[in-house]
Amino acid sequence: MAGYRIEIKKSAAKELEKIVQKDRIRIIEKIRSLSSDPNPAGSEKLSGDSKYRIRQGDYRILYEIFETTLIIVVVRIAHRREAYRKN
Repeated sequence: MAGYRIEIKKSAAKELEKIVQKDRIRIIEKIRSLSSDPNPAGSEKLSGDSKYRIRQGDYRILYEIFETTLIIVVVRIAHRREAYRKN
């Protein structure tokens, strides 16, 4: 199976920059692992949305999977209390 290409939206990249370095490193590793397995154990599809989420400590990574083009777009990276709020 071919690997997925990962894209991170600018807004998600800005959120990632604000996170403490030790947590940021773990989050980046988790995002990289999505390229080989876009639905790892613990990932959940959000109800009423086309997005998925995975946990990394107290943070949530929200992403969309585009099967036809093999692209994963990271939409949001936020603390669990903020992750699901609409902007």
